[in-house]
Amino acid sequence: MIGTPGGRPDELSSAAVVADRFDRITWRDTYEQSAGLRELAGDLGARHDGAADLLTDVFLAAYQVRPKLRAAAAMDPTRLVNHEIVAGLLESPGFAELHRETAGDPYAAAMAVLAQGAALRGMLEGSREAQERAEQADEAERARQDAEEAADASADNEAAGPDGPQASDGSEASDGPDEGAESGAGPERDPGAARRAAEAARDAAAQALAAASPGVRAAARAASARAAAAVREEAALMRAWGVGAGELERMPFERRARLAERLRTGRLAQWAELIGRFRQMAAGERARKVENTAGELIGVTLGDDLSRVIPSELANLGLPGLRAVFAARYAAGELMLYDSQGEQTTGRGAIIACVDTSHSMYVAGPGGVTREAWSKACALALLDQARRAGRDFVGILFSSADRLRVFRFPAGEPAGIDRTLDFAESFLGGGTSYQAPLTRAGALLEEEFNDAARSRGDIVLITDDECGVTEEWTRGWNEAKQRLGFRLFGVAVGAPRAAGSGSVLEALCDNLRSIEDLTEVQGAADLFRVI
Repeated sequence: MIGTPGGRPDELSSAAVVADRFDRITWRDTYEQSAGLRELAGDLGARHDGAADLLTDVFLAAYQVRPKLRAAAAMDPTRLVNHEIVAGLLESPGFAELHRETAGDPYAAAMAVLAQGAALRGMLEGSREAQERAEQADEAERARQDAEEAADASADNEAAGPDGPQASDGSEASDGPDEGAESGAGPERDPGAARRAAEAARDAAAQALAAASPGVRAAARAASARAAAAVREEAALMRAWGVGAGELERMPFERRARLAERLRTGRLAQWAELIGRFRQMAAGERARKVENTAGELIGVTLGDDLSRVIPSELANLGLPGLRAVFAARYAAGELMLYDSQGEQTTGRGAIIACVDTSHSMYVAGPGGVTREAWSKACALALLDQARRAGRDFVGILFSSADRLRVFRFPAGEPAGIDRTLDFAESFLGGGTSYQAPLTRAGALLEEEFNDAARSRGDIVLITDDECGVTEEWTRGWNEAKQRLGFRLFGVAVGAPRAAGSGSVLEALCDNLRSIEDLTEVQGAADLFRVI
């Protein structure tokens, strides 16, 4: 880089982070799409001239895979405060954690900038004196350059000869009074004085920046830690609600921002961790599930399943004379096998989650988790179960007999995060009626059977209450179960129910479990092995 006589580079950069044009295009596109970034830039820019450059640097530091800080000597003096702030961010312990979430993701990088907005404002205010000194030093440097240029021009005029400069029409220029001569040579015309003033201003700016540096570095450490926590929290929210990285990459910036805001402020926002644990547990149970797995051993039977052949039959294979006998009995299906019993996966029709949303479901258990939150988390995991198995899913929210909402998620269509959130966040209030949701669930399975010839669906009734049903309704319900071959699983949340208590819920359900500890998800684990 070529320098001027005072040692100042010809070209100084206003950017603390080295970036190519593609990185800057990404920043401009993100800035144009983000109302939050534009608002922050306007707010900071009203009081600080270098705010726009600082926001660009903070974004690029978060976005680039390997951000590189420009040398301070190559910086415009009026942007050295920005350089100090960005250096503090890059060197802070929390930046590495933040960078893992933001590198290569423009949205996450923009979120990091917004999360540090208040801290950046504080750092700029705290280093205001250093900024003012830097601007004064820049003005003094420009004055030095002007003085040296004026001195050079004067020397050139003297070298032109005694005739002096000519007027534009060829006549001699006027010999009128010289204002500069009358007033004396001021600092702006005295190169030596200008040089001394510039050096003093630079020293003062350097001292002010050094004085501000500890505060800037401390604030940068705190800012990067807070930003890392905010970005990590949003990423966890997205994962908990089943929003994949690929879906996020395709999502327009503003839609992603609205979705994140909805997840942070929605009805179940504080239960995202529970929802995530439920989904992870269900995925683990699916991985462990083996079709037609053996259950409790109850005796010996005949057949051709080599995985259950008893040891004495296998011993025949070790005797050459009995191998032909073994082969004949295998062909005839007459090998002696271990016999077992256990719940088998038989569902093929839709999975329907009937979730109680009566007033009592808003009650929190000992761990602070509400019955509604646990039930909705379980229902969302059942939605995942249906998607993985290629089965339709229906969520039925119910309370009183006249309060019912149905959310359908066909297997052949994307579930859609907005529709999923509508299902999870809806709450009806009121009393409890089993007949209305179960009747609707039976009708949906009947419709599926008539339209697609699919039977053997699964209904999961999640409730905390007990209510009566009529004998006439019960007869119709049992007939529908026998005709369509569906199963009804019951989940009683928040209150213990002893087996054999004779409750209506126990009488209706083929399989009933009671959940007392709402902070745990393992109480429903077997559901995801048999559904």
